Amino acid sequence: MSQRPTVKRDFSFGNPTVRAWLYQIVAIVAVFAVVGYLIHNTVINLANRGITSGFGFLERGAGFGIVQHLIDYTEGDTYARVFLVGLTNTLLVSALCIVFASILGFFIGLARLSDNWLLRRLSTIYIETFRNIPPLLQIFFWYFAVLRNLPGPREALSAFDLAFVSNRGLYIPWPTYAPGSWPFVIALALAIAGSIGLRHYNRQHQLKTGQLRRTWPTAAAMIIVFPLIAHTLFGAATHWDVPQLRGFNFRGGFVMIPELASLTLALSIYTSSFIAEVIRSGIQSVPHGQSEAARSLGLPNPVTMRQVIIPQAMRVIIPPLTSQYLNIVKNSSLAAAIGYPDMVSLFAGTVLNQTGQAIETIAITMAVYLIISLVISLLMNIYNRKIALVER
Repeated sequence: MSQRPTVKRDFSFGNPTVRAWLYQIVAIVAVFAVVGYLIHNTVINLANRGITSGFGFLERGAGFGIVQHLIDYTEGDTYARVFLVGLTNTLLVSALCIVFASILGFFIGLARLSDNWLLRRLSTIYIETFRNIPPLLQIFFWYFAVLRNLPGPREALSAFDLAFVSNRGLYIPWPTYAPGSWPFVIALALAIAGSIGLRHYNRQHQLKTGQLRRTWPTAAAMIIVFPLIAHTLFGAATHWDVPQLRGFNFRGGFVMIPELASLTLALSIYTSSFIAEVIRSGIQSVPHGQSEAARSLGLPNPVTMRQVIIPQAMRVIIPPLTSQYLNIVKNSSLAAAIGYPDMVSLFAGTVLNQTGQAIETIAITMAVYLIISLVISLLMNIYNRKIALVER
């Protein structure tokens, strides 16, 4: 048996492998050289202008107020506290838009596939209208044309003297701490954990026997009864801080300022039009034979959609849905256009102008958006792997 002769590769430029390695090394050296030159040039320019680099400015006092803050803040707090305020405000508007856009997009996507002609046409008009209007224009519309034209606080629209809407924002009652708060939270957590466990048990029972057991009646009963027991034993879970008109504005409760409301409305409606198309395409990707097989077994349409179609469609829906969630986080930076105090407006705007630390503030702001996006991608990828088909 003859052996295949070994070809000795010479270490010369005529060798394709050697050339490939040399090209990569030259490219890496060029990239590092350009980056080094930019860093060196930046350091020299900062020194010539008398600007000291570093993050020591975060410990200096800010000296300005912020109209919307989820954490305690005063004008005497540091720039580090301003960073936390901007971060929480960005997370707030991103979370609100993700929730509202997901709910609205899901129902609009189902309406797009409805047998009802009017519902189908209305959903089509909704999608084609809002996804083709730039989000910044939609933000301006809700802010300048709608919310800023509402009556003042003295003529505010009232809902049972508990919630008020004016051009200063939406004022609603807000819960405050009471002795029964922690027992209420523990009881609610136990009810949710019991509901999840019951749903898992009923799911396993259905897979083994084919019998469908409803989870929601027992789950709803636990979510209602457990907190009621905690309320009876330990007292009220919260005290409600109701907004009241004092002087020229309302005091107390929680306020959703017009900037936050317009941003939430615009981004939720804009993104929901894309999510609706994602839902529609995901449902249509499921073979029609699946729904026919479910109907042949006597399953009603809601059960067929919930138990057969949606679980299979989610495998197609999740990847593009992740992109829409990332777009919400990035589009939230448009809040600077109407003065909502998010990361861009506060940290990359006001703090940068006051301190002159352009590199540090921009780098921190970019890192925040990058980390938020990576966390969302990680969570969605984990869920996507969980629902992925397992080859047998």
